[in-house]
Amino acid sequence: MTARIRKTAPPSSTRSLRVGVVGLGNMGRVHARSILEGRVPGGELTGVCDVDLERTAGFGEAARFVDAEAMFVSGAVDAVVIAVPHPFHASLGISAFRAGLDVLMEKPLAVHKAEAQELIAASKGRVFAVMFNQRTDPCFQKVRDLVQGGELGTIRRFTWTITDWFRTHAYYRSSSWRASWKGEGGGVLINQAVHNMDLLQWIFGMPTKVRAVCGFGKFHPIEVEDEVTALLEYQEGASGVFITTSGEAPGINRLEIAGDHGLLVLDGESLRFRKNEIPAPQFSRTCKTGYDRPPVWEIEIPLPGGRGPQHEGILRNFVNAILRDEPLIAPGPDGLHSLELTNAILMAAVEDRTVDLPISAPHYARLLKKLQSQTS
Repeated sequence: MTARIRKTAPPSSTRSLRVGVVGLGNMGRVHARSILEGRVPGGELTGVCDVDLERTAGFGEAARFVDAEAMFVSGAVDAVVIAVPHPFHASLGISAFRAGLDVLMEKPLAVHKAEAQELIAASKGRVFAVMFNQRTDPCFQKVRDLVQGGELGTIRRFTWTITDWFRTHAYYRSSSWRASWKGEGGGVLINQAVHNMDLLQWIFGMPTKVRAVCGFGKFHPIEVEDEVTALLEYQEGASGVFITTSGEAPGINRLEIAGDHGLLVLDGESLRFRKNEIPAPQFSRTCKTGYDRPPVWEIEIPLPGGRGPQHEGILRNFVNAILRDEPLIAPGPDGLHSLELTNAILMAAVEDRTVDLPISAPHYARLLKKLQSQTS
């Protein structure tokens, strides 16, 4: 079905934005409730859609749909939040754009790079955001400011161990689409750690080469990856190690960044900077002894309490971008970077080789199709 273009009223600082939510699983219901209960100023929930009609009950006076295309052309909504299983993100997003709607896409943007590129191309002229809620976390905002502001000097290395994405067998049994190549397009990388993939490229930029080792069904009876160790190489000579799993407890979230000016460590909500009084390369060149190290300042960097507005923050920003031209926190096209990193890591592990970035989108699409054909 080809959706017809529906004309919408021009943005105004006084009007509300009529929002529909497509997909009422775990996150879709959360987003719909946030809008319905007034936690997203300017947003009005006027449509809900799910293939299971019973799930659409209980959302006030919002129009109920079982067909997303019907919602898109109904005239009931100005914008949509898409929160369906990953393989349907790109196709539904494209349909929504063709219907003249603005779109907030749940993560990931798509399953593979090629379809993400098609989605981005279709978004031209529309407001397009992606649900990277961890960009609202003041801890990560501060790390990004320090790195990109040059406080650490030249970045030499980072190591991110993010193993607190623990999930049980029951979690993977909760929906038939979870943890399969066909239903999800991957495991811990594309579902949970996609947030960290986004933050990684948001802070450090994109690497040029990737090597990886993945455990496929190492901790759970699933066919996709639930453990990842990746080595990232950057054009300027920096290297990064990224470790994640959904099978380790209690787990940790620790980011170490080594630069010429010192070592920055984010551990939970603690941010510490061991700053060299003399940059390491300069000290190495001028020191007359063999074992001395630069003197350091021990700095505990204060952070606001809490993790920021998270999902509701992205929802509010999306509404304000449409109504008031507020800059997007997580523009839709940014989602291509984290997806490409995810695709590259899986390609490197499955094919046991170093992968150059940017990757070949058709090559990964063929690889994913092959994995899907070999599994249930």
